[in-house]
Amino acid sequence: MARRIALVGVGKIARDQHVPALAASPEWELAATVSRNAGVEGVEGFRDLETFLDARPDVEVVSLCLPPVPRFAHAQAALEAGRHVMLEKPPGATLGEVAELERLAREAGVTLYTTWHSRMARAVEAARDWLSTRTVMCAHITWREDVRHWHPGQHWVFEPGGFGVFDPGINALSILTHILPEPVHVTSAELDIPANCFTPIAARLSFSGGISADFDWRQEGEQTWDMDFDTDDGQMSLRHGGNEIWIEGERVTGSDSIGGEYPALYARMAELVATGAREVDLAPMVHVADALMLGRRQVVAPFVP
Repeated sequence: MARRIALVGVGKIARDQHVPALAASPEWELAATVSRNAGVEGVEGFRDLETFLDARPDVEVVSLCLPPVPRFAHAQAALEAGRHVMLEKPPGATLGEVAELERLAREAGVTLYTTWHSRMARAVEAARDWLSTRTVMCAHITWREDVRHWHPGQHWVFEPGGFGVFDPGINALSILTHILPEPVHVTSAELDIPANCFTPIAARLSFSGGISADFDWRQEGEQTWDMDFDTDDGQMSLRHGGNEIWIEGERVTGSDSIGGEYPALYARMAELVATGAREVDLAPMVHVADALMLGRRQVVAPFVP
């Protein structure tokens, strides 16, 4: 029997990814939405979370698709009401917030899942297996997107807590922290911040272990989501956001489609709820926090998303 779930926040990512994934899943029934401005046809909608929690005690799981800043209060209310909670990435505006949510979930005996959709890309596990028996000598990440395509008119991404270019960059970091045989840490960062914004539109990071990253949110046309690793036993690359793996310049496996990531997240959430487990991984967010603390800031031309 499918479990009932509520979707809180019905914006672009919810419509593009969450709603189709839930509709195709035999494990979930989208039973309610919570949004001030939008809904899903045929699904009961509520304008605020408190009303939903009071009216639908039968919906035991909440998936939060809100921006990071307002997410904590909604997650807190849902956990305190005894609901299982699934968090879009990044899981919160600060590390401290997510640590508090983990404590609340543990005390309430419910599931909390900090999702990282790029880890579900088709070639990520193959890359992890390949690297597990090798030593990484150096690596470079190139993650360049067009913010106007993915977040059209969404000024919150450049406000405090909006993460700026780390909103997509954290996807690369989620893959990196999952596939590396040994952990690394940020050693330096350069941050390009538009004169009218609070968060960076581009960033260049250096890590221990000879790893570097180039994030930029101004790339028009074809998007670039690549990771290249030189090891003591050859070269391996991930393309299309972790959906293709290449060994020594030859494609081995994978697909250029990202269609399987969100269905895999919801399948994992079903497993966690069924077993009463929690999965809270803050490693990608730690790298972002460290980059923001170490980063040398450079003011660049104003930018309007």
